Amino acid sequence: MHEVTKRYPGGITAVDDLDLRVPQGAVFGFLGPNGAGKTTTMRMLVGLVRPTSGRVSVLGQPPGTPRQLARVGALIESPTFYPHLSGVDNLRLAARYAGVPDAAADRALAEVGLTGRARSAFRTYSLGMKQRLGVAAALLKEPDLLILDEPTNGLDPAGVAEMRELLRSLRRDGRTVLLSSHVLGEVEQVCDRIGVINRGRLVAEGSPDDLRAVLGDGSLLIGADPVDQAVACLRGHPAVRAVEVVDGRLRVTASPTLAAELNRRLVEAGVDVTELRPVRHSLEEAFLELTGPDQPVLADATTTGGTR
Repeated sequence: MHEVTKRYPGGITAVDDLDLRVPQGAVFGFLGPNGAGKTTTMRMLVGLVRPTSGRVSVLGQPPGTPRQLARVGALIESPTFYPHLSGVDNLRLAARYAGVPDAAADRALAEVGLTGRARSAFRTYSLGMKQRLGVAAALLKEPDLLILDEPTNGLDPAGVAEMRELLRSLRRDGRTVLLSSHVLGEVEQVCDRIGVINRGRLVAEGSPDDLRAVLGDGSLLIGADPVDQAVACLRGHPAVRAVEVVDGRLRVTASPTLAAELNRRLVEAGVDVTELRPVRHSLEEAFLELTGPDQPVLADATTTGGTR
């Protein structure tokens, strides 16, 4: 996507001058608060919404064309199927529309763990099972690009773990996944790269470590005795920005690369060190920092190569 803007009637700008490149063969996390423009962006990628301006290219093709759709599978917003038909019959019907054999339905059901309920009516499915069936429909064509909007919605912890492993297997197969999710812990575990959108604009893009780095180097958690002596010792170090006592331990604002040096300094000062470990900023902390109400557009979007 290059300089893409989408304005709706009434002056609402859902997407504002967005540049986005998804690396081929990667799991790309697409994050943003509600109303940030994620769903509009994904709908533009499959031709359901036309941009007001800018250029969209997916796998080298314009969105919504038969050649493009043949290589893309998508689950955007809530999946909808015929309520009176079974899961497998719904998928077989979708397979015929997509021009793939009925056997693809059985394969997709197995991939998402729904084989045991394949012949149950869709109306009897739980929310998590409906999500699984939606992902199965997206997998029918064995697509090169998979676009998934909140695929773990309604899944129990075991289902979330299975979805995580499915995403990893798709990456191992060389497929590209664009994943939108509010479950940041899952995003952190499976995504190679992440783009954060806020108020229709890309505010950051990079690896999970890159995004955490916007908050600085992190800190160290140190167990030390005596505490007062340890505080005085650490505050005297020029690279230590702050020291505070939290539940009897020291929270030291300094680069984790200083851990060995600070440990040695404390021991030489006669302080017993009982614990020393880095405390990394979480992806959630970085996300909240990047999408706060007063944040400007911050970071680059310089990914090279991949699916646009």
